[in-house]
Amino acid sequence: MAAPASLDRAIKALPTESFRGETFRVTPIAANPLAASVSGGRWAPAKRAGSKTSVLYTSLERAGALAEVCSYLVLLDPLPSVPLLKVSRLAATTSRTLRLARASLSDLGVDFHRYGERDYSITQDIGEAVAQVGIDGLIAPSARWPCDNLILFTDNLAPHERLEVVDSESVD
Repeated sequence: MAAPASLDRAIKALPTESFRGETFRVTPIAANPLAASVSGGRWAPAKRAGSKTSVLYTSLERAGALAEVCSYLVLLDPLPSVPLLKVSRLAATTSRTLRLARASLSDLGVDFHRYGERDYSITQDIGEAVAQVGIDGLIAPSARWPCDNLILFTDNLAPHERLEVVDSESVD
């Protein structure tokens, strides 16, 4: 389902900026930290035919990336006893990134009293609209840590943009 036309117009009216810096991503040890997700999440519905919602979820802080993943790990019973994850530091550049603070997200219909819950319907609509208008990244508050996350819409990254692993370490 495409994002509503009014949401597309609201997204197009917002200013974009470039991003150049480091960001962090937590993945399973054997996973490629640069592989985009197509299974859905807070900012993108599961990928389907014609959808441009392949995303790379990262955080601007190492602790933020860990907090995002740990919020899911605590649901496991029993907890794994061996390191299953690695945290990777990435170098990234974008040309057209949308920075959404809490106020602008509220204007787009996000209820921050429920932001940490796993009902992603509104944020997925926003993410899909961002991807549809060709924006390559979204900086938004983390729901799990007091920092911002950088969500990259990998189908929209220009060929000259940089996205590479600087280093990785396993975490327990």
